Amino acid sequence: MVVSVILAGCNKKSENSDTASRESIYDDIELKDVNGMPIDLNQYEGKVIFINFWATWCKPCLAEMPSIEKAQSILEEKNIIFLLASNEELTRIQNFKNKSSLKFNYVQVQNMEALNIQALPTTFIIDPKGELIFSEAGYRNWEDPKNIELITKIMNNYE
Repeated sequence: MVVSVILAGCNKKSENSDTASRESIYDDIELKDVNGMPIDLNQYEGKVIFINFWATWCKPCLAEMPSIEKAQSILEEKNIIFLLASNEELTRIQNFKNKSSLKFNYVQVQNMEALNIQALPTTFIIDPKGELIFSEAGYRNWEDPKNIELITKIMNNYE
């Protein structure tokens, strides 16, 4: 299987099949739930993890969210975990969650800089073995059938 990571920024996309992590990324991503409790991504081993890094002030992030919610709905019967991760204060994330009609598992990322996230939104898709299979900065319409297929192909490679 060829693993490819797609990096994008400012209207440019490039693929590099050698830069994807070949080992579990679970321990590299530090998350807390909206109550401040640490999240161990190892609990999701065997599932695809879709993590969207966003911020309350990021207009492209907010514009992308409805398409992520739709993708989450389309894929609700699948073994896919959707997490929306912001590095903002927990109270700010909680306030956004309480005011938003979007139904997500909002989390706080503790180490965004260490993950080399340079633009928002950025999306990671992690395969059931814990390998980072997809990474992209920038807005994407996640409900588009081609993007649903992208996510399901990652999942189907391990079923």
